[in-house]
Amino acid sequence: MKNINLLGATGSIGVQTIDIIRNHPEEFKLTAVSGGRNIDGIRAILKEFKPELVSVLNREDAERLKSEFQDVTILSGNEGLIETAVYHKGDVVVNAVMGSVGLIPTMKAMEAGKSIALANKETLVTAGHIVMAASKKYETPILPVDSEHSAIFQALQGEQSKNIERLIITASGGSFRDKTRSELTNVTVEDALNHPNWSMGSKITIDSATMMNKGLEVIEAHWLFDLPYEQIDVLLHQESIIHSMVEFHDSSVIAQLGTPDMRVPIQYALTYPDRLPLIEAKRLSLADAATLHFKKMDFDRFPCLQYAYEAGKTGGTMPTVLNAANEAAVGLFLERKIPFLTIESLIEQAMERHKPIENPGLETIQEVDQDTRKYIESLY
Repeated sequence: MKNINLLGATGSIGVQTIDIIRNHPEEFKLTAVSGGRNIDGIRAILKEFKPELVSVLNREDAERLKSEFQDVTILSGNEGLIETAVYHKGDVVVNAVMGSVGLIPTMKAMEAGKSIALANKETLVTAGHIVMAASKKYETPILPVDSEHSAIFQALQGEQSKNIERLIITASGGSFRDKTRSELTNVTVEDALNHPNWSMGSKITIDSATMMNKGLEVIEAHWLFDLPYEQIDVLLHQESIIHSMVEFHDSSVIAQLGTPDMRVPIQYALTYPDRLPLIEAKRLSLADAATLHFKKMDFDRFPCLQYAYEAGKTGGTMPTVLNAANEAAVGLFLERKIPFLTIESLIEQAMERHKPIENPGLETIQEVDQDTRKYIESLY
């Protein structure tokens, strides 16, 4: 049995992780869990799974839960998030929190010898050089939870990295894939959150609409699979059946296919190298799918993807700026303070003003992150 420390239990990935634990009680035990402001969700998890340690965002909520659950250690804030990650009984840490707040808990968990099932993109985007070095130093594996990186990881099983020609990351195109740029001028938050294929959290759904989600995945893939950006491509594939592909030197292409269900990559990260049945999974029928569509990526249509490539190739602190500016800009859009297309212009402004610092340490990364957020927020 594997003991799971789950960060971000009430978000989209967290809820689906909970579903996997619920359906395989003989394989997994939830030992420690963190949530944000969804106290009702945390309360339900406490009653059903009885984890030994729980952390929430606000101290007031933690005090309220303490009065209800006297036999559980209940913490709050960033310190509580870290304590959840390093809880001594956990074998695997599922990092499903959103944003750069997930970086330090990941680092601390690796230092504590935990395996990492990583759904938090920002950990590798902002500090990939530090995280991968720590993974090697502490001999702690990082298992990808994103469907695209899981697909690549699965396609590489039994293969040698020296034979890779390129990675092909597929993109659904998001909520606005069929709209021209001129048609994006007056789109609403509700329009942007209406993803055609996936059920995800609000921030990642907006990132999918701008294609920043795919840009962050390109940077992640660079670190996870140790390949230059020139060998990482993005391909539009609206059905989200092929989750990504690997092309080898001999022209062979191996793809991982399946219906859009995030429980598949989550469960594979938890069971690797084994597999378990996925309860109530919709099976893929290519006969029913009939036709799969692909289209070359248009960087003029999706400039955020271009910004991500530029930030990744520049390196240093530039990916930190990219990520922080995007988080701040998406937040402003979700608060209805800026139009949709302003997201990308704010990211471009932040990158243009920044002078990248090579090989930054964690403290520098955190300083640049905060400076970028303050800059974006100061504009509105």
